Amino acid sequence: MEKTFFAAVKNRRSFYGIAKEAVVADERIQQVIEDAVKYTPSAFNSQSARVIVLLGEQHDKLWSITKEELQKVVPAAAFAPTEEKINSFKNGYGSILFFEDIAVVENLQNQFPIYKDNFPIWSNHSSGMLQHVVWTALELEGFGASLQHYNPLIDDAVKKAWDVPPKWKLIAQMPFGKPTAAPGPKEFQPLEDRIKIYK
Repeated sequence: MEKTFFAAVKNRRSFYGIAKEAVVADERIQQVIEDAVKYTPSAFNSQSARVIVLLGEQHDKLWSITKEELQKVVPAAAFAPTEEKINSFKNGYGSILFFEDIAVVENLQNQFPIYKDNFPIWSNHSSGMLQHVVWTALELEGFGASLQHYNPLIDDAVKKAWDVPPKWKLIAQMPFGKPTAAPGPKEFQPLEDRIKIYK
């Protein structure tokens, strides 16, 4: 049975149990990412989002880099839980790196100085929408994913490893793979405390 949009939104969760197993072909992953980047809205149609998709050995390399950088700041005696978490991401099939092109943001700030302070905020809004679109799309394809934020700790190493343009700002990392363990139940705050409707 084909999943509906809201079914995918509801089923989208943080999956930490993931495996290095393809759920769909790499070409399908590419198509999903391309559609998400192309059709996710952005302020002034700035299209400032940038994405790097890492599969196979390149995916493994990301989490090896992350572990190396964390070892520099996490005490050795307390590193075991951190290493376990990083290994859980490395166990996945791939990772998506989300960036915002700061050159685009700066250009808009110069063109429209009255909105100067807002463009970085709007850039983050657009990135958040893209992350949610990709996450939900991966859910529709049968992948489990989670959203991680090891930036700015890994920024320099990531830029060096994949020749990232200097104006691309790393926003988040999304490891994904075939789900091996379902997340626990999710608690929700009362909607009447979160939504107000006036007629």
